[in-house]
Amino acid sequence: MMKHIHLIGIGGTGLSAIALLLKERGYTVSGSDRIPSRLTQQLVDQGIQVFIGHKAENISGADLIVRSSAVPLDNPEVVTADAAGISVLKRAEFLGELTAGSITVAIAGTHGKTTTTAMIAWALTQAGHDPSFIIGGVSKNMGVNAHAGSGSVFIIEADEYDHMFLGLAPNLAVITNLDYDHPDCFPTEEIYRDAFKQFAQKIKPDGTLLVCSDNPGADWLVASAILDQVYTLTYGIDHPACYQAQGLKTNPIGGTDFEVVYQPKDESPLPLVTISLPIPGKHNVYNALAAVSAIHQLGFSVSASALALLEYQGTGRRFDLRGIANGVVVIDDYAHHPTEIQATLAAARQRYPTQTIWTVWQPHTFTRLKTFSSQFSGAFSDADHVIVTDVYGAREESGNFSANQLVDEMRHPSVNFIPKLTTVSSYLLQNLTKGDVLIVLSAGDADQVSTTVLEGLKAREATHV
Repeated sequence: MMKHIHLIGIGGTGLSAIALLLKERGYTVSGSDRIPSRLTQQLVDQGIQVFIGHKAENISGADLIVRSSAVPLDNPEVVTADAAGISVLKRAEFLGELTAGSITVAIAGTHGKTTTTAMIAWALTQAGHDPSFIIGGVSKNMGVNAHAGSGSVFIIEADEYDHMFLGLAPNLAVITNLDYDHPDCFPTEEIYRDAFKQFAQKIKPDGTLLVCSDNPGADWLVASAILDQVYTLTYGIDHPACYQAQGLKTNPIGGTDFEVVYQPKDESPLPLVTISLPIPGKHNVYNALAAVSAIHQLGFSVSASALALLEYQGTGRRFDLRGIANGVVVIDDYAHHPTEIQATLAAARQRYPTQTIWTVWQPHTFTRLKTFSSQFSGAFSDADHVIVTDVYGAREESGNFSANQLVDEMRHPSVNFIPKLTTVSSYLLQNLTKGDVLIVLSAGDADQVSTTVLEGLKAREATHV
């Protein structure tokens, strides 16, 4: 019987969540990563042994190895495991075993999957169903990104990168949208779309697919011939759908109120529930609508879901209010695609309609920046001031491409290229004034700007007391 599972690349978002869930299930869990991080420290705090650096002896006693897609086959731990006859699986290959025996709800899509997954997990938890879940960010309501529940449902964020989601066979799948991304992994939009079509084919024969009717990419998926084989329902705001959000209006705290109406095929519309979201943005209405639609399809109470969503606090780095100091609001967001940036800044303008919005954008990967340069240049219209930093290359080399080349083309009246994060923090502390809003957009390490600026503002505030 398998008792000890070792994860190579355990500090990543995906494997760290799996590690926590396996620990809860009673396995001995260990892992390794190149450098220490906040996530590796959280794992250590939970009693999981984490090795910094990859060495053959790290896998001692392991019955199974799970590796991140970023870990090469010549990694010393992989080589040692192969020589010893220990199975080595990529994360995608392990997902089926992880979710076996559960009603699997998989949330896929270019944008919104973390929030939608967190909303469903929180709503079912609040209703007492104790689901298992893996979220691509830490739920602020629950304080974790993974949990091994005693209930029948397993909710999992289905990541398309490196075709990760093809390791799942869901009972219910949600595709929030389909908007070309990850050009380093999917060289063309056609290849990217085909991956989602393959994911839809993975749905169990008696399963259901929920798709957003307002998104052109998702609409293309619904129209594709293969989906004649999959029971498909739609949700949306602007176009006819089985589940529709109607009567959107900004509520007193800057979120959105709306009514969910359900209209089965050839039947009269049925008002289901009224939702009052505490978080801003039309994109979050879509996320909440997807969550409620999924919960309704699972046969759980949508009224209980509405009560839970009324208290929804979001996830880390998704419109994450870090604090208010010296009259300045500081927010972190993970947005790194032009569509996400537009949605996040529109949400900020909804919540802070009259305030000056400063935006720090750390571009993420050179291939994304080059592929979508024209879209990025026009994505910041809701920001009053924009600061662009050096690119966070992640897994890529620069190829002699600088974000400064894009800044020169940006259609914005107030944009500056400040490459170093420490310099960005100093510049902001010199220029932010009471009433301003700072939003840091980064899937890399620029959240340190939020931390530094907030500390500086608090220190300034203390000196004026």
